[in-house]
Amino acid sequence: MTSKTAPDPARRSERSRTAVLTAAAELVTELGYGRLTVEAIAARAGVGKQTIYRWWPSKGAVVFDAFLDAGKHDGSLALPDTGDLAADLRTVLRASSDELSDPAADRTYRALCAEILNDPALYAEYRTRLLDPLLEVTRDRLRSAREAGRIAPDADLDLAVELFYGPLHYRWQYRLGPLTHAHADRLVDAVMRTLDPPADRA
Repeated sequence: MTSKTAPDPARRSERSRTAVLTAAAELVTELGYGRLTVEAIAARAGVGKQTIYRWWPSKGAVVFDAFLDAGKHDGSLALPDTGDLAADLRTVLRASSDELSDPAADRTYRALCAEILNDPALYAEYRTRLLDPLLEVTRDRLRSAREAGRIAPDADLDLAVELFYGPLHYRWQYRLGPLTHAHADRLVDAVMRTLDPPADRA
């Protein structure tokens, strides 16, 4: 008598989750965030709407997860550490500039930012899963440079992180100009001047 293996609910759930995130990523590109609905995501993914609401409380939460999944943001963020702090920071800010200036993603990013700011639960997810880890690994990279004597021993790392990321997002948010690699490099140079060790300030 042939034995039958029972279906694995975990595997079935993971397939459904992947289908939902794929559908959300596709549809937000095709329709834009404003026209996107949970019903459309469910239909594209081949699942019931109740399945989506079992895992995500809102459309914004689904799109945020799809964004993290597409970017492979799995909580293991890290900054490069080649020993050259300025070069490492340029690598990071150039990549951020490229991402924010992608025309295909711009509308989605802006809509998602608005959702994050207006939905306390989604904001908490954003802080916990993306923003706070990113800021912490950046502080860690600056901390290692400070311990190696590459930057001033009294450097304010929290302020440095704000100076590093803040102007780029300000320029993007208000469409003040293109997000080029040259602009990213100038931002890094400005931050590095505030972090110079005392001997370099003379």
